[in-house]
Amino acid sequence: MLGPVILAASRSDKMRRFVSAAPGTKQVVDRFIAGETVDQVVPIVEDAADKGLEVTLDVVGEDINTPAQAEAARDAYLELVERLKDLDLGPRAEMSVKLSMFGQALEGGHELALANVRPVVEAAAAIGTTVTLDAEDHTTLDSMFAIHEELRKDFPQTGCVIQSYLFRTEDDARRLSAAGSRVRIVKGAYKEPASVAYQDKAEIDKAYVRITRILMEGEGYPMIGSHDPRLIAIAQELGRRAGRKLDEYEFQMLYGIRSEEHVRLAAEGHRMRVYTAYGTDWYGYFMRRLAEKPANLLFFGRSILTKG
Repeated sequence: MLGPVILAASRSDKMRRFVSAAPGTKQVVDRFIAGETVDQVVPIVEDAADKGLEVTLDVVGEDINTPAQAEAARDAYLELVERLKDLDLGPRAEMSVKLSMFGQALEGGHELALANVRPVVEAAAAIGTTVTLDAEDHTTLDSMFAIHEELRKDFPQTGCVIQSYLFRTEDDARRLSAAGSRVRIVKGAYKEPASVAYQDKAEIDKAYVRITRILMEGEGYPMIGSHDPRLIAIAQELGRRAGRKLDEYEFQMLYGIRSEEHVRLAAEGHRMRVYTAYGTDWYGYFMRRLAEKPANLLFFGRSILTKG
């Protein structure tokens, strides 16, 4: 399977240099990354709003080595909040954050990440929006969930992400599906060992359905992160069986993937949110998009051959 190989390459400085220098890279990166600056991403948020879509914005970047870099990541999100406030776009755009960007992996990282993310969550609440804590590899999850629980004491709308390929996630979903919670379910995009995660796609999909049912039957707000037509249809059916109205859950898809489906779901009355990443440190995010779907890798390969 190519996925694990690509995920391993996402941590390689040598591969980072090769991919960054490849002549077809920019064409493919532009498909998944909305821009490098806030100014470049604002028109995309406005266009999405015009189409009846919502967005979640992710400032890409994960390799944080110093507290100063973590503070810079915090400041990048605070800048984003200010722009959304100025343009009155807060209600249409939430934010997704990776706690690794806020210093989670550094010495004293749990406390550092909490201290850095709190002002972002507070600023988001002040403009009528919220923040979702993205899940990363399994070793970071206990810290992420603890920070999520702490933030929800003051900002109960703070969301989090769970991943269907992890064995633990069904229990996490039951715990998180209480009233007022916001939980995004995704398959997972990190290289995880067989001791903690399903390795077979069919098993991951089955777990995804079981977890979606838990969320739909719970009292929280499920956010269905998938491009898979079958899983989307199953989620719709599970929502109907649970007696949910169309605005009592939402779908989320990545910017640049199945854009027509974004609009179709919104036209049917569903809440549809587009996960929109931007920034200069795009490599890790980009490699996970390649790993998730072979067609993305083929598209990248053709671009290199065409431009080379």
